[in-house]
Amino acid sequence: MSHTLSFPRGFFWGTATAAYQIEGAWNEDGRSESIWDRFSHTPGKIRNGDTGDVACDHYHRWREDIGLMRLLGLNAYRFSIAWPRILPTGRGQVNPAGLDFYSRLVDALLEAGIEPFITLYHWDLPQLLQDEGGWTVRSTAEAFVEYADVVTRALGDRVRHWITLNEPWCSSFLSYELGEHAPGWRDPRAAFTAAHHLLVAHGGAMPVIRRNSPAAEVGITLNLTQMEPASPSAADVEAARTADGRANRWFLDPLHGRGYPTDIVADALTAGWLPPAGLTFVQDGDLAAIAAPLDFLGLNYYTRVIIRSQQIPESENLPPTRLASPERTDMGWEVYPEGLYLLLTRVQREYTPARIYVTENGVSYPDTVDPDGRIRDTNRIAYLHEHLLAMYRAYQAGVALAGYFVWSLVDNFEWAKGYTQRFGLVRVEYATQERLPKDSAYWYRDVIIRNGLPG
Repeated sequence: MSHTLSFPRGFFWGTATAAYQIEGAWNEDGRSESIWDRFSHTPGKIRNGDTGDVACDHYHRWREDIGLMRLLGLNAYRFSIAWPRILPTGRGQVNPAGLDFYSRLVDALLEAGIEPFITLYHWDLPQLLQDEGGWTVRSTAEAFVEYADVVTRALGDRVRHWITLNEPWCSSFLSYELGEHAPGWRDPRAAFTAAHHLLVAHGGAMPVIRRNSPAAEVGITLNLTQMEPASPSAADVEAARTADGRANRWFLDPLHGRGYPTDIVADALTAGWLPPAGLTFVQDGDLAAIAAPLDFLGLNYYTRVIIRSQQIPESENLPPTRLASPERTDMGWEVYPEGLYLLLTRVQREYTPARIYVTENGVSYPDTVDPDGRIRDTNRIAYLHEHLLAMYRAYQAGVALAGYFVWSLVDNFEWAKGYTQRFGLVRVEYATQERLPKDSAYWYRDVIIRNGLPG
């Protein structure tokens, strides 16, 4: 006799999107240029020269997209607000048309029985603020608090779940040190400064959101990666410690009142990633504000990274004992569901968040439409199934899980990869904007109906 691996009552089952990746309408109704508009229009930055100018045209097709959410049976939808639609110059004058769009969207979601989870910052900084230095200057954090105030005063009476920032590692290190995301800088010192100012923005916004939306939960979303040494050698273990510290602990620790990890500060000073004077960008009161208690932690998970030391010759290192699975996604990432279990249980054990939402988990595979019109994405179903099993094990182990959001509702603009990656439960034919639910969409609907997986 079969049974269901059930998640807690009231569990949120959703999908996630981001404004620049789906909305399009990049210069309509008073919206100003964002750093991603500038970056995507810069030759050589995005694969195939793609831009988010049209994307999935969600700005005009949002009613149809809510219809898709109803088809899936979602009871939650995570989306972001485009800062340049609300405050086109980054601060000051409010654009009523931008607020009206999101107000209509929120009302329609609630009418459909779908709980809105709003991310205030999913990387589309107004270009005018970048012209002033972007996240490397403290005034951008101050502008974010103003923006958060405007949005939550307008929508805080209806929205009960707010996420300040999505993946601040990406909008600092990936964007200011590695140059892969907008604004495309390659300056390690700027990246550390940007990371701090992002967290200052989060800390400054927390009390403002709570004031304007007192019945709401407020949190932040981090992209956490399972970092594992390739061998038991001291060099590999040390390299994995550093990688974990920069990717995971650099954000987890200050958010939970521990300040910045001293080992990574020491590494950064040695490497010249910080000035000799150290954390000069940290001002009095910053760390206390950043550590404002969270109602929840959002966790995005896609893969693990096996770390091999670059500090000693390969011939002097131990042979690798941890090998990656040969199964890879279209992004080139290893399929490793065990990493989700390990991260969830570690975060619960070491940081004891009140609750955790898996705010992104999903996979890109090259889908095809069969002659009968179906999209048989069995590999995506297998990926989601295995990750939900890992998540269920974490729940059984005591992790305070409260929701899960598949990335993504629809195929969309995948940042530097352009339109080459398809993460959606729903296929988008970009030439016509036709939406085609994949088999995974109907599979996910069944998961939601039973609030879990068949045992």
